Amino acid sequence: MKRSNLSRRDFLGLAAAGLVGLGLPLAAGGRSRKRPNVLFIAIDDLRPELGCYGNRHIKTPNMDALAHSGVTFTRAYCQQAVCNPSRASLMTGLRPDSTRVWDLVTHFRNTIPDVVTLPQQFKRHGYHAVGMGKIYHNTLPDRASWSVPQPRPRGYRLYSPEARERMDACQAEARKRGVSETVIRGHFRGPATDSGDGPDNQRHDGALTDLAVQHLRDLDAGDEPFFLAVGYIWPHLPWTPPKRYWDLYDAAEIPLAENDFTPRGAPPMAMNTMYELRAYMDFAGTPTPAQGSLTEAQRRRLKHGYYAAVTFVDTQVGRLLAELDRLGLRQDTIIILWGDHGWKLGEHNSWCKQTNYEIDTRVPMILCAPKAAANGTSCEALVEFVDIYPTLCDLAGLPLPPHLQGTSMAPLLEDVRRPWKPAAFSQFRRRHEGVEYMGYAMRTDRYRFVEWRNRKTAEVVAHELYDHANDPGENANLADDKQYAALVARLAKQLRAALLSP
Repeated sequence: MKRSNLSRRDFLGLAAAGLVGLGLPLAAGGRSRKRPNVLFIAIDDLRPELGCYGNRHIKTPNMDALAHSGVTFTRAYCQQAVCNPSRASLMTGLRPDSTRVWDLVTHFRNTIPDVVTLPQQFKRHGYHAVGMGKIYHNTLPDRASWSVPQPRPRGYRLYSPEARERMDACQAEARKRGVSETVIRGHFRGPATDSGDGPDNQRHDGALTDLAVQHLRDLDAGDEPFFLAVGYIWPHLPWTPPKRYWDLYDAAEIPLAENDFTPRGAPPMAMNTMYELRAYMDFAGTPTPAQGSLTEAQRRRLKHGYYAAVTFVDTQVGRLLAELDRLGLRQDTIIILWGDHGWKLGEHNSWCKQTNYEIDTRVPMILCAPKAAANGTSCEALVEFVDIYPTLCDLAGLPLPPHLQGTSMAPLLEDVRRPWKPAAFSQFRRRHEGVEYMGYAMRTDRYRFVEWRNRKTAEVVAHELYDHANDPGENANLADDKQYAALVARLAKQLRAALLSP
């Protein structure tokens, strides 16, 4: 997509009028004597399933409190609903067709080796950049982004001893049947859920918070402004928080998805297969969404586990923010919290991510810039992950690299109702029956429109159209209805002009 001039022009105009500011002291010539710190909180597989997004059943008091002190973006979208492409896009400010990262194994340094990443830009302009946990995809870190090698938490475990014994027995049985070690590692993991006891720092995200708290203290003692990125791995499967987090919920009272069926009239390549869930030993025989459904007991156990894991992470976010406050850094720090993509919890008869639907592409994003006029409010503007890079640079007074494809959201922090971009874009690559497709999705104020193309021939093979005014769950594809033919043609032209033109 061609980069809009709106962000820079509007931001500079607002700044000249005195409408944008972090409340930091200004030196002669209008430059800040001390640039703001950045606390960059990434949460894996977190959809907008939080109290501040209207969920009355989940317990997320710390993220809700952060939302009350910042701006909550209610219509934020990732560029591709799976970990590696989403994070590569956010961290480079480029869309997936520009990073050429559409899967879990391609490193963006192999496709765009000289790109300057978001933390790298901060590092180049005097910041001490530290990243820990899952910021990029787990197996594809980027040393060039950080001032020091990424520190790693130690001394944590994933499963209770009992669950580990079950997993070892399952893998041993598979070996007896002649299953290869590659298949065992990829498809005979432990259970999807577990609830042992122990302190929080016996889990990865608890140990990560211990590490992040210590680094906050060290960074506070330094002379440079900092960019601290903390990446939590829950609520990614498996969900194994301590039992006390499970006990916060009654599984029988957690509401299940109402639209537990695949979208009517959707093309066959549109839905994910749930291979991710089948990798866990207690869901190895799970059917695809087109073939069958989970039992109610399974659905309740999974949603219970997701909620318990979210509350665990919320507790860790609270610890991190409490230390920021204790050190007196809150008013000098920009805080952004985001989940890398959505996640299905039974919607469309499916689980996990990896589609172009609203439930997978819509993400939580909370941005708190000290003394921004809109703090404490929600913003309904259509925004995207590629917008984060230019926004943080603008707020910190850093120059914008010329490669960026997003729009700075800084003006929205002063006026959440100002006119904004007309659409947000996502995409997903899918192999179906031996053919590779790319689905390009466009979310406008009212519609979600998807165009599926054969990747080899570029032929358009299918469209999807969902009317959010009448069908917010995206349960019926209207694209093949003749009465919508003119609308489909108009939206297709808009999408192609934005994403597919030279």
